[in-house]
Amino acid sequence: MPNMPHRTIHLFRKGLRLHDNPTLLAALESSEVVYPVYILDRKFLMSAMNMGTLRWHFLLQSLEDLQRNLTKLGSCLLVIQGEYELVLRDHVKKWNITQVTLDAEIEPFYKEMERTIQVLGGEMGFDVLSLMGHTLYDIRRILDMNGGTPPLTYKRFLHILSVLGDPDMPVQNLTIEDFQRCKPVPELRLAECYRVPLPEDLEISRDSQSPWRGGETEGLQRLEQHLKNQGWIANFTKPKTIPNSLLPSTTGLSPYFSLGCLSVRSFFYRLSNIYAQSKNHSLPPVSLQGQLLWREFFYTVASATPNFTKMAGNPICLQINWYQDAERLHKWRMAQTGFPWIDAIMTQLHQEGWIHHLARHAVACFLTRGDLWISWEEGMKVFEEMLLDADYSINAGNWMWLSASAFFHQYTRIFCPVRFGKRTDPEGQYIRKYLPVLTNFPSKYIYEPWTAPEEAQKQAGCIIGQDYPLPMINHKEASDHNLQLMKQVREEQYGTAQLTRDDMDDPMEMGLKRERSEENSKKGKRARNREQT
Repeated sequence: MPNMPHRTIHLFRKGLRLHDNPTLLAALESSEVVYPVYILDRKFLMSAMNMGTLRWHFLLQSLEDLQRNLTKLGSCLLVIQGEYELVLRDHVKKWNITQVTLDAEIEPFYKEMERTIQVLGGEMGFDVLSLMGHTLYDIRRILDMNGGTPPLTYKRFLHILSVLGDPDMPVQNLTIEDFQRCKPVPELRLAECYRVPLPEDLEISRDSQSPWRGGETEGLQRLEQHLKNQGWIANFTKPKTIPNSLLPSTTGLSPYFSLGCLSVRSFFYRLSNIYAQSKNHSLPPVSLQGQLLWREFFYTVASATPNFTKMAGNPICLQINWYQDAERLHKWRMAQTGFPWIDAIMTQLHQEGWIHHLARHAVACFLTRGDLWISWEEGMKVFEEMLLDADYSINAGNWMWLSASAFFHQYTRIFCPVRFGKRTDPEGQYIRKYLPVLTNFPSKYIYEPWTAPEEAQKQAGCIIGQDYPLPMINHKEASDHNLQLMKQVREEQYGTAQLTRDDMDDPMEMGLKRERSEENSKKGKRARNREQT
């Protein structure tokens, strides 16, 4: 007997899009009716992902956009508030559901949710279908190819990808015909009961709105805008982007990938087409495609490493006796360090929910191994709350990297909180934009306003120590001291440090040469980065 078509709830979690959505496509192909549902389980979201105001705005905007796009295709998005297990239990019964579909995710909290839904399916008699849609590859295949464990170096990871071949092609975009094959959702007429809540419904302030707008539509528009200039894409090399550009000079797509408003596979294959037409494009790992592979690397390691977002119990992370200093952490978080470049970056993070990747390096190094010797976990939590592109795997992976706790081993390279900013933006325009209190300082003092004579401070209308803080630390003394601490840690924990040690150069630092090919060079030439001490 042929299988009867299903009555399906498609459960959106990430993957808030209609292009390249393999799970939703499979749901439509196997069902007589599909209920597109987003369960707004605030308790779950707040415990799993410490979401700040800007992230809530971005999520609600993305849900509104998904609702509009589904409506155009004759369907709708049903947003249901409540605890996800109770909501599912009620609606499976109410709608006679025989199948629940959802994207497979790698985060422990999403895996736990899927296990709960599987158990519920066994109890209530519905099937559960989950497919990977958030990464280039099915991460489980990469782990299998590596004997069931994650490859801990980028070189090993790339070797496995070379055996696996290219990622699967994106699936077809969903059309009105795909939805017309199914019966209309009876709840269409009740759409108002299931509407996307407004920020005030969730007691979220409307005041702090980021210039970034959430949703698939905005993400696709940005993607097209960047792909129009094929020469720019083909010559993109990450370290050349300018950290102090007032408008993002990298692709500005990361929040859309993080929430799954944009498909990473679609972007990968669009780039492949551009590279194929261009004779002069940068090689991985600093090309745009290379950035997608780094994302994939962190996802792979995170998916199979216990306690990936913590130091304790994390087998790949150096166990460091970081200082616990709530007052210093608060000054860093609230842009009160007394170093204008650091404070401008943290102010931008508060206001916009996005900062340039090199700006992230600077403030992370300052908090951890560079100056304050405070745990990367504390910085990770602040980024998790505020960054629109905050992501379980990438956020933790980058913080371990930037604190030299794992992955990154050139720990003698420490960002200077004065010189690096000065060299990229000598006039201090970035500081003037985000720290208006320093606007009238002459350029020669704006990175070190405490060195300005008293008369110059009076003329600038800002007395250091009163209107803007004095530096909270002596960078030279602190960084020298911390370097010795880090050296000692790495000698004592040599075995752990070697786990993630790679003989490939750091992709953030190296200048790739056109003539260097992957075949004839195992090791890139070391490039001196003069921006660092």
